[in-house]
Amino acid sequence: MRRCVTCCVVVFVLCAGSAFAQSKARAQNVPEIPYESVPNFLKLPPGLYLGEAIGVATNSKGHVFVYTRSANTRLFEFDQNGVYVREIGEGSYGFEFAHAVRVDPQDNIWVVDEGTNMVVKFNPEGRVVMVLGRRPEAVAGVPATQAGPAPPAEKYLLGRPTDVAWDPQGNIFVSDGYVNHRVVKYDKNGRFIRQVGSERAGSEPSQFSTPHGIAVDAQGNVYVADRANNRMQVLDNNLVLRAIYDNIGVSWTVCISPGPHQYLFSSNSNPNGNTPGSWDITGEIYKMELDGTILGRFGHASKQIGGFQVVHAIDCRNPNEIIVAEIESWRVQKLMLKPMPVKASAERQESR
Repeated sequence: MRRCVTCCVVVFVLCAGSAFAQSKARAQNVPEIPYESVPNFLKLPPGLYLGEAIGVATNSKGHVFVYTRSANTRLFEFDQNGVYVREIGEGSYGFEFAHAVRVDPQDNIWVVDEGTNMVVKFNPEGRVVMVLGRRPEAVAGVPATQAGPAPPAEKYLLGRPTDVAWDPQGNIFVSDGYVNHRVVKYDKNGRFIRQVGSERAGSEPSQFSTPHGIAVDAQGNVYVADRANNRMQVLDNNLVLRAIYDNIGVSWTVCISPGPHQYLFSSNSNPNGNTPGSWDITGEIYKMELDGTILGRFGHASKQIGGFQVVHAIDCRNPNEIIVAEIESWRVQKLMLKPMPVKASAERQESR
């Protein structure tokens, strides 16, 4: 197992009710990838607006799905040109406090809702075909971290889950999340297989502290954005630890591009609340090989177009056309990555 030694400059921020460490990435001399932001990418109809842009994903046709939360959690679909198509799941029992949207290889649309503790699968027509987890009764409210020993996490009850992914066989992987601090594997029909993590947040290998994003490569390896531990953990298909990448900052979210040569993207997002000094050490997105070799980085913390105001989700179906969803700027940007200068390409350095 390869592991990078952690040596971080730490700034504490308050986020989602918990104290998170915000770290400057330790990777040095990383080439900058030039890019530009497509102006006015999404075209919303009159009177319709995005709230916090929490999730973004594309399907095989290039349609863009945006999961947003404001007064209500809503799921919008746009065509490949950013033109509004429809709303999916309006009034759904599984919608309360959005966290992620993903599209599987069959163009099914999956949403992860932190407020209802549910992962909901819609078919391409927009009908619910599977539900993982269960919404708490109204009198119970959203589960909170409790004092004292934590009860064992249950197989089919989630605790503020954050993301979902699949392997080539259709097995389902859920990062579960703010309460249970674990990764759960289900089969394609939603039957529990196994889990990894601890009943409380932990920093040891194979433990998690707010697993905030998840992706699976073509070989079935699982990549987990272990946000509050300032690292990414790589697991095999049986959830056994293979590697830790801890020099890329916080790792808020993770994305793996499809195709014969897959690329890994991770965001060292600037934190909610714009903590003083945090913009100087955060805001970039890393493009990597699956083995952790950093190819380059792009982006910076900014409220202006082309900069990022808390990237919460990345779509990388086309690794040269990245779509990001931002919380605090209430927007989605499409970024066109340009070829790096030959000299910079030759100076790629390994992140291991």
